[in-house]
Amino acid sequence: MLSIYIYSFGSVIVVSLVSLVGAFSLSLKEDALKRNVFLLVSLAVGALLGDAFIHLIPESFESMASPERASVAIVAGILVFFVLEKILHWHHHAFEDHGIETPHPTGRMILVSDGVHNFIDGLIIGASYLAGIEIGIATTLAVVLHEIPQEIGDFGVLIHSGYKTAKALWLNFLSALFAILGTALALVAGGTSQSMTIWLIPLAAGGFIYIAMSDLIPELHKTSTGRPYLQLLAILVGIFSMIILLAVE
Repeated sequence: MLSIYIYSFGSVIVVSLVSLVGAFSLSLKEDALKRNVFLLVSLAVGALLGDAFIHLIPESFESMASPERASVAIVAGILVFFVLEKILHWHHHAFEDHGIETPHPTGRMILVSDGVHNFIDGLIIGASYLAGIEIGIATTLAVVLHEIPQEIGDFGVLIHSGYKTAKALWLNFLSALFAILGTALALVAGGTSQSMTIWLIPLAAGGFIYIAMSDLIPELHKTSTGRPYLQLLAILVGIFSMIILLAVE
């Protein structure tokens, strides 16, 4: 059992460190980063939609008792993030009324949704190691490959929302640490954590769809920098990266 704990937490720490892939942008000048951030936002749109429709939703329909229940859970995820955004917008405008500048709510929405997703990843990694070391290693590899395009896109959204580069990296990393909590819960709770994962997956899918369609795509329509075909290309890269991961999983 000790080896399972060592492998599990070692793996989830590696997965958490993937959130720092945005560090490559530290070598870019701030002006250059802002000019090209629309590509990262476009990549995030593709990664979020690809993750939701290619990975999370099919898994929800397979694991839940009925398609209707899975569909309701996905819609519930969309509504939860709608309410969350309303609260964040109210908070944002309340600070603006007092002359205090705060980042755009979309950035905080990404952090919340990514935190939930990372928590699910942690649950999956911990549960897979309980099934066997080899299964756990294969699952960890799939999660790492799955996270890279999404984390790069999330970092771009945080920059676009008004966060400074260093703070965006730090907050993205803190969000990734929720994976460690998920793994700890999976190892302690054993089979109980599986029922929690079943419900969290469609909720996360609904959140990803809402953020991509309600927040990020409208931002791409507003931007005056970047050609539309480059936005579409980056979205397709995000989607196809999720399709390619099916071969690994």
